[in-house]
Amino acid sequence: MMAIALMSCSIWAQEALFDVNDLTSPEVNEDGSVTFRLYAPKAVTVEVEGDFGMRGVMKEGKDGVWSYTTPVLDAEMYSYRFKVDGMTWLDPSNVYRCRDIASFANIFLISKEEGDKGWLYGVNKVPHGNVSKVWYPSPTLKTLRRMTVYTPADYDKGGRYPVLYLLHGAGGDEEAWTTLGRAAQILDNLIAEGKVKPMIVVMPNGNANCDAAPGEWEKGMYKPSFRAHTESKPVASTEEAFKDIVNYMDRNYRTLANKKNRAICGLSMGGGHSFLVSRLYPDMFNYVGLFSAYVHLDVKDRADLLAKGNCFNPESENKLQTMFQKKPALYWIAIGKDDFLYDNNRMYREYLDQKGYPYEYVETEGGHVWRNWRIYLTKFAQRLFK
Repeated sequence: MMAIALMSCSIWAQEALFDVNDLTSPEVNEDGSVTFRLYAPKAVTVEVEGDFGMRGVMKEGKDGVWSYTTPVLDAEMYSYRFKVDGMTWLDPSNVYRCRDIASFANIFLISKEEGDKGWLYGVNKVPHGNVSKVWYPSPTLKTLRRMTVYTPADYDKGGRYPVLYLLHGAGGDEEAWTTLGRAAQILDNLIAEGKVKPMIVVMPNGNANCDAAPGEWEKGMYKPSFRAHTESKPVASTEEAFKDIVNYMDRNYRTLANKKNRAICGLSMGGGHSFLVSRLYPDMFNYVGLFSAYVHLDVKDRADLLAKGNCFNPESENKLQTMFQKKPALYWIAIGKDDFLYDNNRMYREYLDQKGYPYEYVETEGGHVWRNWRIYLTKFAQRLFK
């Protein structure tokens, strides 16, 4: 019986190896529209939903194949899933997918010409940097932790490099910026075009209660959430422990180990971390980027702001004053018009205006989405280390 069971497993594995799905989905058409296809002969309703601004009702054709073609789409990276009789399905014809916190979606790219967003987020025939998963000691958190490190294509030839610390949002981890964020592709392509100075990019895990991404550390295969691993209790905050990351990089990589050649930025929670870290260590970073950031204000809302007359308590205000007295080369804020953190950022900008602290502001369409954050990284990276 054991022999039969082993034989059955072997046969199944071989069949899976050669089980080639002959449907093309998604198919990017010449005009920039996209056709989705799914074989579901017993389905009653099939839809495709994604971040391309519509939910497509698919129609059944011959042999149980459902299809839907979008209107013409802009050059971009898109994600999508199917809904089959109310149940969520990934596209079995598309092996390209990304995890966003606790769910997966399929992805595809549309590029219409060299230099557009689809091209920028894709893998092109340019020199490629290396992406490594690096374990480092954190004395502050009393543990070993993992981060992702991008080194530019010419790193092995010698020399020293400036460093960008790139932080993820709530529910993310050290893998978010290289998958959903396309950070390595963006840097490769911008460096090849001469628009960005070659740099090291460090993408740490911003959850002080997690040593690494889910499944990659001792807590095993728990379900990810916005609160990361809820049962783990850190001994210090992400901000307090950030110096451990910088110290490790300066000891183990060929960095230009000074404020002039360091930058920090992040999205959402990571923008909040960038705000706090730059304030806590005013001599560490010359460039600060807040992408749709949750800024840690000491007021609840605008009514509270009007009542108190300030959005920070004296301790926080003194730290900010010290940071701006150190004159960072760039303090950069970006957010979408429909972002749920828009009012939070507006109050912070009003405070900066009141104090006369210099900053640059970018406002885009849309909300709290990766489509904006990839744009912000693209723009911010081109302003660094000039």
